Amino acid sequence: MSNRHLARTVAMQILFEWDFNNRSQKLAEVAKRNIQEFAPGIGEDKNFIENLIRGVTKNMEEIDETIKKYAPEWPIDKITIIDRNILRLGIYELLIAKEVPPKVAINESIEVAKTYGGESSGRFVNGVLGAVYRDTEIDDNEIITPDKIKKQMEKNNKP
Repeated sequence: MSNRHLARTVAMQILFEWDFNNRSQKLAEVAKRNIQEFAPGIGEDKNFIENLIRGVTKNMEEIDETIKKYAPEWPIDKITIIDRNILRLGIYELLIAKEVPPKVAINESIEVAKTYGGESSGRFVNGVLGAVYRDTEIDDNEIITPDKIKKQMEKNNKP
């Protein structure tokens, strides 16, 4: 298991425990305990874990609205705690952090869902994140950038 994959898994476990206990615990204490227990030698990727959980919790309202939009048949409190937090991490990486290619964020989320979620978790996470990705890809295509102008000009000048 790569360090980044382990880091995402530990971040999911931290968010799961915190969410399972109705967010009544101090997140920093939950994080410290889980990192010590599940990733004692994680090294520099400890910062990655902390950034993931901080980013998800800071943007949770926006992330949850995205989940509601792309899984309208599933009220947020009816989605299993595991799947809900995997989606939160995936959406955070896909729409907000944007530190890894979109397909990496989606594939990592699917793998975590298959490992820790229920029988249909992988398909559910894939469906939601795939829909989010398709919509954002369309939005990104509508933005005109200097690179896109250059490519279009090169394309138009070819015989």
